[in-house]
Amino acid sequence: MPRHWRLEQQRTTMAMPTDHVASKTEGRRLDLSPYLVGASIGVLSWVAFAVSKEPIGVTTPLSRVAAPVAAAIFGNEAVAANPYWSPMPFSWDYGVLFLIGMMAGAFVSSLASGTFRLEAVPRFWRGRFGGSLIKRFAAAFFAGALMMFGARMAGGCTSGHGISGVLQLALSSGLFIVVVFASAIIGSRVVFGRRGIK
Repeated sequence: MPRHWRLEQQRTTMAMPTDHVASKTEGRRLDLSPYLVGASIGVLSWVAFAVSKEPIGVTTPLSRVAAPVAAAIFGNEAVAANPYWSPMPFSWDYGVLFLIGMMAGAFVSSLASGTFRLEAVPRFWRGRFGGSLIKRFAAAFFAGALMMFGARMAGGCTSGHGISGVLQLALSSGLFIVVVFASAIIGSRVVFGRRGIK
């Protein structure tokens, strides 16, 4: 097995209430080296530039996907006249296909690594805010909308700026990354407190 791959053995001990004999069940989890993943993302960026002539990005194709949803609510004419959506109508272009491939790849990767699980309310959220599904979904929707607004206002997201922009040594992308890290640190302290995620 290549040294970039690390195979971790997880053991769960279950106490038997009758004779207190412990039985162990073993599960396998396959983790990738972050250095290998980072290098692979860099190579993927080269391929994206060479094949599609476009950088890796997520929020722009997400905006394209949101256009038909907005049209169903506000009407086609309103969306066509909107200065935000009019330059980028929905189409099955490279960006939308990249979104689909990214979700499919994440699903396959979680299955291959043994980390896939269905979890409506994550453990760290439940420990801080309780198990309310409505509260969790409302917070996720608000946070996602806020991040999307910020990414579009900044002209890129952690993919467009953080990967493609930094790869091109863009000054705006470097500034973006600094602000993202600072905001993430402050936001995690505000939401989860000084003790952080347990």
